[in-house]
Amino acid sequence: MQNDFGKNGCVERRSEPRKMIDKYFRVKLSKDGLTHFYNFKLQDISSKGMCILVKEGSDVLKSLKVGDVLDMKYYTNEHSSQQFKTKIKYITKDDQGRFKGHCLVGLSIIE
Repeated sequence: MQNDFGKNGCVERRSEPRKMIDKYFRVKLSKDGLTHFYNFKLQDISSKGMCILVKEGSDVLKSLKVGDVLDMKYYTNEHSSQQFKTKIKYITKDDQGRFKGHCLVGLSIIE
C-alpha cells in the first residue's frame, strides 16, 4: 500500500486511504441469515477509517461480528459499482453525541 500525504504533510496511516471514501459514497451488504440487502452511506467520521452507521438493535447489527469478511458492493456518485471483500474491523456503540443510538461499524477493504 502506498501512503499519501495529507493536508498537513503527514503520511496517511489508515488501513484504507481516504481516497476510498472520496471515490465511493454508499455500500450495499448482505450476509447469510439476513433476508434483505442493506444500503449504507459511507462515513469518514471515525479516526480509525471508513465506517457505516448502524442503528442499535437492527437485524443487520445483530448478525455482524468483528472479523467477518463480507462481499460488499461499493457505489460511486456516478452510479457505477465495484465489489470488494471487506472485513469488519470494529463495532463501537456511540452513547452520546449526534450518533446516539447507533454503532459505528469499521470497514477495511481487503481485496
